[in-house]
Amino acid sequence: MTTALITGITGFVGSHLAEYLLEHTDWDIVGMARWRSPLDNIQGLVPQINEGRRVRLVYGDLTDGISVARAVADADADYIFHLAAQSFPKTSFTAPAQTMDVNAIGTIRLLEAIKDHGRDPWVHVCSSSEVYGRTKIVPITEDAPFHPASPYAVSKITADLMARHYAEAYGMKILVTRLFTHTGPRRGDVFAESTFAKQIAMIEAGLTPPVVKVGNLNSTRTIADVRDAVRAYHMLLTVNPKPGAVYNIGGTHTCTIGDILEHLRGLATVPFEIQTDPARLRPVDADNQIPSCEKFTRQTGWQPEIPFEKTMSDLLSFWRDKVKLGVPLQR
Repeated sequence: MTTALITGITGFVGSHLAEYLLEHTDWDIVGMARWRSPLDNIQGLVPQINEGRRVRLVYGDLTDGISVARAVADADADYIFHLAAQSFPKTSFTAPAQTMDVNAIGTIRLLEAIKDHGRDPWVHVCSSSEVYGRTKIVPITEDAPFHPASPYAVSKITADLMARHYAEAYGMKILVTRLFTHTGPRRGDVFAESTFAKQIAMIEAGLTPPVVKVGNLNSTRTIADVRDAVRAYHMLLTVNPKPGAVYNIGGTHTCTIGDILEHLRGLATVPFEIQTDPARLRPVDADNQIPSCEKFTRQTGWQPEIPFEKTMSDLLSFWRDKVKLGVPLQR
């Protein structure tokens, strides 16, 4: 039986990837999670986890090499999707050392564990479009220079380069992706479009005044749906994969953060005002995040399928459902 290990299975992308693999393959899934990780994102999988049907959890923390090695050995996987990370760029400005430890050194711990285990699985290391930062090249291709705009981006550059080093130095079957802005149901509320949707849902429910607080609305992004992204991740390791390769993955709908807010405004059932909140601004922002995904499309035939309008509608519906549960939410 084929087995896949997903680090960060309880996260936004990891939970969607687990669901995709369970639906579209016959693989068994092992999810690496910290003992304290909330299970909200994988609530739908809990019955299968409890019954031992195709999916189970192993406990590991990227800051603890012993636990990572044990998780890799326990999973004994054919495919490894490394998605676990401190994934919020703004937080990295206040916690740069932790971000580097988790994202950069944590990736090295994982790669060492895989190398020492001796199974030789196919490995996907998830980098980020943030590595390009304030690049002047648009659309951004894989050979664009790195110009990181946050400690998060620096940590992802390190993980990106180390993954390719391990592929070259040790002959490991590692591939790297740089995923551009992606969203959809379960997107964390620290990200712009998701906090907009959450605030709108709270305003509609009468829980907060009719004001949406925002950061920088002028940054340009190309939006992808997370469900398209995890389909790409599966194809990455199963459609003629090339060890050491790196690919951009992203959507086709390019707009400003302000355009996203205006689209969500059109879906709202009540009017609201917009107010800039200085606490939501990054010291430096990564602008013009517009990808070229031609390399990955040529390699696999992948194309994004879910339109921007559905992504935004589903995101807002997710937050409306969360508000209906009556769980206290921070604005």
